[in-house]
Amino acid sequence: SAMDHQPKFFENLSGTGKAIGVLTSGGDAQGMNAAVRAVVRMGIYVKAKVYFVYEGYQGMVDGGDNIVEVSWESVSSILQVGGTVIGSARCKSFRTREGRLQAAYNLVQRGITNLCVIGGDGSLTGANLFREEWSGLLEELAENGKIDAEAVKKYAYLNIVGMVGSIDNDFCGTDMTIGTDSALHRIIEVVDAIMTTAQSHQRTFVLEVMGRHCGYLALVSALACGADWVFIPEYPPEEGWEDTMCVKLSENRARKKRLNIIIVAEGAIDCHNKPITSEKVKDLVVQRLGFDTRVTILGHVQRGGTPSAFDRILASRMGVEAVLALLEATPATPACVVSLSGNQAVRLPLMECVQMTQEVQKAMDEGRFLEAVRLRGRSFENNLNTYKLLSHKKPDAELPKTNFNVAVLNVGAPAAGMNAAVRAAVRVGITEGHKMFAVIDGFEGFARGKIKEISWGDVGGWTGQGGSILGTKRTLPAKYLEKIAEQMRTNNINALMVIGGFEAYLGLLELSAAREKYDEFCVPMVMVPATVSNNVPGSDFSIGADTALNTITDTCDRIKQSASGTKRRVFIIETMGGYCGYLANMGALAAGADAAYIFEEQFDIRELQANVEHLTEKMKTSIQRGLVLRNENCNENYTTDFIYQLYSEEGKGVFDCRKNVLGHMQQGGAPSPFDRNFGTKISAKAMQWISKKLKETYRKGKVFANTDDSVCLLGMRRRNLVFQPVAELKTETDFVHRIPKEQWWLKLRPLMKILAKYKTSYDVSDSGQLEHVAMLPKEAVPAAI
Repeated sequence: SAMDHQPKFFENLSGTGKAIGVLTSGGDAQGMNAAVRAVVRMGIYVKAKVYFVYEGYQGMVDGGDNIVEVSWESVSSILQVGGTVIGSARCKSFRTREGRLQAAYNLVQRGITNLCVIGGDGSLTGANLFREEWSGLLEELAENGKIDAEAVKKYAYLNIVGMVGSIDNDFCGTDMTIGTDSALHRIIEVVDAIMTTAQSHQRTFVLEVMGRHCGYLALVSALACGADWVFIPEYPPEEGWEDTMCVKLSENRARKKRLNIIIVAEGAIDCHNKPITSEKVKDLVVQRLGFDTRVTILGHVQRGGTPSAFDRILASRMGVEAVLALLEATPATPACVVSLSGNQAVRLPLMECVQMTQEVQKAMDEGRFLEAVRLRGRSFENNLNTYKLLSHKKPDAELPKTNFNVAVLNVGAPAAGMNAAVRAAVRVGITEGHKMFAVIDGFEGFARGKIKEISWGDVGGWTGQGGSILGTKRTLPAKYLEKIAEQMRTNNINALMVIGGFEAYLGLLELSAAREKYDEFCVPMVMVPATVSNNVPGSDFSIGADTALNTITDTCDRIKQSASGTKRRVFIIETMGGYCGYLANMGALAAGADAAYIFEEQFDIRELQANVEHLTEKMKTSIQRGLVLRNENCNENYTTDFIYQLYSEEGKGVFDCRKNVLGHMQQGGAPSPFDRNFGTKISAKAMQWISKKLKETYRKGKVFANTDDSVCLLGMRRRNLVFQPVAELKTETDFVHRIPKEQWWLKLRPLMKILAKYKTSYDVSDSGQLEHVAMLPKEAVPAAI
């Protein structure tokens, strides 16, 4: 319809005359504050009144100074704080009609008919009931003479939008709930630390993680640290698991593995619905194997700490979407939840999600476990299948033999998560029956014959390692074609898997161009994007970018803290990324920066001037510090030093300046849970593609592939992982600046500006349509891990 082509702009939506109440309820989760901040600022931006409801539903029932109108500054400095600053409480009285009657009265007194609820499924169900009863409650209040008939008419409808804040990620319809990624960060930090001590003493550790009814945290952390065994409620072990597990543990020890990690979800059960506790697992290992075994229960550590970059960005995006949904709500629209599907913000009917979430529990109670896994959604199912694929090596006799040789190499600069990708590729390749070869030092090493067979055990413990264990170089293959072809011939390599950044993409283009001269390159080739810059065409995300983003965010948090003591200080921070502004822009969004200078959005001296004036105004408020991010190549003349000097001069007497170049720390460090998982899953999928292509292109005793679709890049696009021929990506690439011509995250740029109090145009045409919770097709793979 004509409607579809009209772009929709956020600034054209008016909140004048509307009042929005925001509350957090149920168990706290890191990132809730980022959501609260976004709702408050977006609400104020469209001229609505925004109220905090303190202590969840309890505050709504108690009223008084539990419901307060807030200003822009009220949510300053909360972005980096875990938990929820407006408090959350379990509330018995809201479960009674009297309680809800009182709550309705308190809201009507202030003219609040829009509620943004951030919490788990219980909190959201309560909100929906409240909405259904609303008109009845108002009529009752009018009968009791508490409010007049005018008020009943004026405030006739209550609109509700939910955001799911729950570390368990147990809510159907949303790939990632706010807090899940941060909880995984806490778990992985602990596991990494425990692994070093277990290594010293040859110990077995049993780790208990949260998740009473949902095994997501246990499953993903097991995937992210390569645990030996995992117990989750959705997928109980088969009868006789005790023997199987003990055999597996002793086999691992026999393979020179000095430690075992077993992860148990607190709600873990066996196939008879009997609990499997961490103590029970420990006793079993000690009795049967006599291994030195320790139990660590992580408990509330998982809820604590600062939110990860992912959670801050997720919550900020959801907060905006929630305000949009409230502004567009009509009496006819059902209460909805805003969530993320892949990399796409979506709205779903709240009750459909809740019903589906309850279905999972019912399936588990009735012992229909396969159904429970399916209902959890494609993300969960994928994680489970990948874990099963990578954790247990079948005996050699049971493995198929394909007689194909597949080589894996890293190309470009190091990126955290590369090793997880190599591990997944090697293990899936071996499972599929191939012989796997590792190339040392990229194309250069390949030309020099630095290639060797790599086994299942060789890649053990690689997931948590930063950098590139195989070694990586930026060298392109064009000048070594002759020698690389010779190595492929000598080692009889039938397929190539390249893990790397922009150079890997250029490398594949060069190799496919060389096919007419060299038959050796007529084999299936696939690339998995891995670079901190996130500048590879054909993919929304690349391995390593999330880790770099967390490094930037952590550093910005510390820098902001240093400024809170001195007051009136502005920091100019330079980030990496080549010409790609992803790190600067997303880092600015996650750290709550005032501006981010990037190459993709040209800026001139007037803009710099406007930013300085903006900061001067800001210094007059209670927030007396500023943060400005600059991408390293955003402008050849407006260097970091230039901007620093300009700000110093213009800010004289108002604020002083400091600068900071983050440099190579952005490429280092242990990979974040997102990068470990994304690397593992995308690489496993790439390897399965190679197997399929090898079968298709094997003719008369040899592999011969020379079509465009046999040289692909596997990328994350919106909601799916897609294989795209590199030849087709050429038109989407700006080769001079080594960036894609179109980048999805530029759409989020106005969001950063609005949250920093700039007036700007924000196109929100993408959002809006209410979707239904579907059982998703088998093939789809979500972005969220």
